[in-house]
Amino acid sequence: MSKKQLSTRGKWELILHDDANISFEHVTNCLIEICGHNEFQANQCALITDRNKKCSVVIDKYTMCIGLKNKLIATGLTVTMNKYKKHV
Repeated sequence: MSKKQLSTRGKWELILHDDANISFEHVTNCLIEICGHNEFQANQCALITDRNKKCSVVIDKYTMCIGLKNKLIATGLTVTMNKYKKHV
């Protein structure tokens, strides 16, 4: 049996996970420089991640998300990527 291929269509979501070894400043700088967040948005995402242990930081097409994920991971951040499901 072959594995079912994951569809790359639709929206994808990058989830930033809390890591006690990474500074708040590093996280905000990465979100600003890599994801294009403004300072307020980056700070809010860092605060949410610290409090809730994770935060959705980008929702976009697969190709955009995979590129951002790889760049964020290269800076030492812990990031996962999931098919986006609209939260109700």
